[in-house]
Amino acid sequence: MEISAGGRLEVRITAADVGKRVSVRRLIEPAVPEEKFTDTVGVLTSWDNGVLLITRKGGESVRIPESSLVAGKVVPSAPARRRGPAASYEELAHVATRAWRPMESERLGEWELRAAGGFTRRANSVLPLGDPGVPLDEALSVVRRWYGDRGLPAYIQTATGAEGTQELLCAELERRGWVREVTAELWVGALAPVADRTEGAGVVLSREADEAWLARYQRKGVSEVALKVLGSGPSVWFATVPGSSEGAAPAAIGRCVVDGRWASFAAVEVDPALRRLGLATTVMAALARQALEEGASAAWLQVEEDNAGARALYAGMGFAAHHAYHHYREPAAPGSGQ
Repeated sequence: MEISAGGRLEVRITAADVGKRVSVRRLIEPAVPEEKFTDTVGVLTSWDNGVLLITRKGGESVRIPESSLVAGKVVPSAPARRRGPAASYEELAHVATRAWRPMESERLGEWELRAAGGFTRRANSVLPLGDPGVPLDEALSVVRRWYGDRGLPAYIQTATGAEGTQELLCAELERRGWVREVTAELWVGALAPVADRTEGAGVVLSREADEAWLARYQRKGVSEVALKVLGSGPSVWFATVPGSSEGAAPAAIGRCVVDGRWASFAAVEVDPALRRLGLATTVMAALARQALEEGASAAWLQVEEDNAGARALYAGMGFAAHHAYHHYREPAAPGSGQ
């Protein structure tokens, strides 16, 4: 907290600091003897009518009455990373979208409207990496029409928690009634330690997702559109650990996309009866070695907030969260019953 030369806490932020990362201390009301204050760090997304709105790294918003402030200051836009490859949000956003391409896309200024017949939110949402070129309300109207013409709900994918992410846009969407449906995190790590985890024996690598691979993939009834999305990316590899008997679904699968220095891991799935035997690690190690041969050195993956098993696995491999990302859905039309 900011302390003056006289030893007093001071509030050194104003409404002019909206959009900046801040740290504030406020008085708890009613205060308990042991805990009179609480601290909040995040992006100041608004300061209206005596109330501050601060968006934390994970995307949650905290409302703070101005009257409860006892200290506050602007802090660096992003904390120093202690481990993992250095990367900007913009670089990772572009790499991530190249690894999971939609069937069609259209530009709206620096926004990309993406559609793939409804297969996954990532391939059927707007990626807003800058200015749409028109006022926000007009841009949102264009977005609704574009997805409505395709029989799809309108989603916008945003991110929080790193330099250059979209806390201000999140706040504006929420003011307009857009609903955050999903939050996940993008994690990054060094690639070589993943490759060194195991020898990856028994893993079959292929350029295509064959019937056996799809038999283990958690999304059932995969369409031709889905197959094209799965196969999209600069250099795509599918890994399979065959089942114990002929015709059985694979024991484990995984997908990797190599893109320059980056390798992405996705669809790492294991037969429930064979979990905790190291098969996920084996699959990722085999894919990592292939990516190293193609010149990659860093890795990224996406994990849901509530997937404790996956988070423990990836943390053990040296991955760490870089930023959170969210999918906002358009508000329901009046009288729709949604």
